[in-house]
Amino acid sequence: MAPYASDDSTTAGEVDEQRSGRRKAARYIVPVTVVGVAAATIGLVPALADSGDPDLPKITAQQLIEKIAKSDVQQLSGTVRISTDLGLPNLGGLESGLLSGAAGQGEGGSSADPTAKLTELASGTHTLRVAADGPDKQKLSLLENAAEYSVIHNGKDVWGYDSKSNEVYHGTSSEGPERGKDQQPPALPKDFAEEALKAVDDTTSVTVDGTAQVAGRDAYKLVVEPKQSGSTVGAITVAVDAETGMPLKFTLTPAGGGSAVVDAGFTKVSFARPAASTFDFTPPKGAKVTEEKDAGKAREASGETPRKAPGKPFDLGRAHKAGKDSGKGADGPDGMKTIGEGWTAIATFDTGGEGVPSGKAGGELGGFMDSLGDKVHGKFGSGTVFSTRLVNALVTDDGKVYAGLVTKDALVKAADAGK
Repeated sequence: MAPYASDDSTTAGEVDEQRSGRRKAARYIVPVTVVGVAAATIGLVPALADSGDPDLPKITAQQLIEKIAKSDVQQLSGTVRISTDLGLPNLGGLESGLLSGAAGQGEGGSSADPTAKLTELASGTHTLRVAADGPDKQKLSLLENAAEYSVIHNGKDVWGYDSKSNEVYHGTSSEGPERGKDQQPPALPKDFAEEALKAVDDTTSVTVDGTAQVAGRDAYKLVVEPKQSGSTVGAITVAVDAETGMPLKFTLTPAGGGSAVVDAGFTKVSFARPAASTFDFTPPKGAKVTEEKDAGKAREASGETPRKAPGKPFDLGRAHKAGKDSGKGADGPDGMKTIGEGWTAIATFDTGGEGVPSGKAGGELGGFMDSLGDKVHGKFGSGTVFSTRLVNALVTDDGKVYAGLVTKDALVKAADAGK
């Protein structure tokens, strides 16, 4: 069966030198992006909803969070629009190169591999078709211009299909309760909301701010805002379905204003059981089929680093736990520590290197890196700050990294305090 049809209305040498410089730059940028999704946490202050349209019974933030936790939607189908605008620096193709590298498009790779293809959701605006019928049947289709990509989980089978390249990827799901999800990225509003709410503590104000309609459904608006100053996070708003408790829309806005950093929401949704045929899949005639085990062997033979399923771009719960467990073997690079807590927590570790190449001493690569970051100075010495609209990361000239959802000034202050 083919994936969903897209009916939603909704001088050569110099070039080689530039590419070479960007490839070298990647090894400096990757550690920053890995640490970059650092530390924001959510707290709780009960509040009553204001009257609004639609007119719904008043509810406290505590009750609404409990409603989300108890939500158990098993069947649904619909359309989701997701926009991500991290404000990444213009890498002149490096960003897409990193993503395609992560996608394993080289030896043994397949454009249909779910752990690779769906990294595209990390930037830009995308339309998805989604369907689910319990824990054993899910389908997600990424609608593109004149092409589609689908990942289908049906029982033990997980299929990825890229219509543009006519490639198929076949794997198997895990046996646990999260089976099937291990090869899919967070894409639905509830994925983002659940991760955010794992970190509830007293560093945040959580209120109910009236009601709204999302995809034709009545919903409450849960608003999460930092109590602490110095964070780059402005607010998180979750529209929660009044009937089922399922998050219908998730919006994260930066403290600096402007468009949302992440905006994921249903434009259409139904909680009726999808047709069983929705989850059927047979590789199209002539399609190249790659088996998961064969792809793994090919990557291993070529020396490529094994890939993992797409991570959670805003894993606030893990970041908060890392803060509390700092020095106790929390997830992250060896020796990583966390300074502070809540929204202003800063992850720091020593790379053991010499920092980022800079200026004339750094040659061509130094000039390229200077174009991506800002040079800063303090009691700690000097370093380079790489910024997005949400994450800032300071790499000192002696190889220490400080990163978090905090301002540049907060990073410099933390680095100074470490001396």
